[in-house]
Amino acid sequence: MTKNRMKKAAITMMCVALAAGLLAGCSGRNEENADVSVQSDPEVNIDMAETETTTGSENVEAGYTAGAATELEVHFGDDGEPFTMHLEDNETAQAIARHVGTSDWRLPVYDRDDNVDYSVMEYYDIPSRYEIPSEPETVTEAKAGDVFYSDPNRIVLFYHDAEISTEYTKVGTFDATDDFIEAVENNPVLEGWGNKIVLISQP
Repeated sequence: MTKNRMKKAAITMMCVALAAGLLAGCSGRNEENADVSVQSDPEVNIDMAETETTTGSENVEAGYTAGAATELEVHFGDDGEPFTMHLEDNETAQAIARHVGTSDWRLPVYDRDDNVDYSVMEYYDIPSRYEIPSEPETVTEAKAGDVFYSDPNRIVLFYHDAEISTEYTKVGTFDATDDFIEAVENNPVLEGWGNKIVLISQP
């Protein structure tokens, strides 16, 4: 009986020692895993942040260069055919293109100025919330298809040749085809508005 008790006690002690060893090993592995997790996550996050920042910066720079618009699409009337306005390489034209890129413009055609010859040109006022820089120069001659910016916030389109003397910044040119001139001249008055409409968008 005594020998059996001693054997049982010895076996019990061995089992306890073995269990303790296993628990210690598991605890050590968990601590190692915890260390790896704590140490590696910040490094991964830093690397990802640096990658995202670098990529974002590169995209901004690339977007600015690649995003320099060269054309805008213009419809004379809501249902008019599209015509391409070729943009000048200046900040005024690019500012207009950037604003149009955020939201298409639908502008009324005005004829309120008594001193304007509407048989050769028309103009569209841009809402004042859009900031547009300009460097106007004295213009003495306009060709059919020429588009100018007049401060503050006005686009002026000539659809026939004209001799003028005005401070403008040139922003673009249309190909003055017969179809283009006809579209400008035959742009219908929008019912309920009392004005003609032009739609300006990015192609």
